[in-house]
Amino acid sequence: MKITIVSVGKLKEKYLKQGIQEYLKRLGNYAKVEIIEVTDEKAPESMSKGEMEAVKRKEGTRILSHVSQDAYVITLEIGGKMLSSEQLAAKIDELATYGKSKVVFVIGGSLGISREVQERSDLALSFSKLTFPHQLMRLVLLEQVYRGFRILRGEPYHK
Repeated sequence: MKITIVSVGKLKEKYLKQGIQEYLKRLGNYAKVEIIEVTDEKAPESMSKGEMEAVKRKEGTRILSHVSQDAYVITLEIGGKMLSSEQLAAKIDELATYGKSKVVFVIGGSLGISREVQERSDLALSFSKLTFPHQLMRLVLLEQVYRGFRILRGEPYHK
C-alpha cells in the first residue's frame, strides 16, 4: 500500500519533525509513506469570506495537483466522520483488500480545505471536534495509521 499525506504548509517545529520521522520509520515495515508539503497562502488575520475562499481555492489547486485519479482520498475535516482506531484499521484493510492501494490523506491549511478538495474526497475523517494545528495533525495521523497497521497484524501496541 502506498500512503501519501498531502499537507499545506512547511513543518518548522523540530519536535514535530522528530516524531514524524519516528513514525515514518516504523511505518516502513507496513507501507510506503510519502509526505508532500504544498505551499500555504499568506492569510492576514482579518479577511473577508471571499478572500478566505480564494486562499482555500489556491491551496486546494496545489493539493489536487498531487492526487492521482486512482487514489482513494481521505480529507481531515472537523465535520468529518469520527472513527475509532479499530475502525480506521478496518478501513485501511478494506481499501487494501479491494484494490485501493493508493491512499491520499489531505491536511488543509489554517482555513481548512476548499470545496473542490472536499468534492474529490472519498471519506471526510475527523479526529475530534476540537481544532488542532495542521502541523500537529501530521504526527497524530501518522501515529493512528501506524496503530491501525499494528491492530491489523494483531501486534501489541494499541492498548
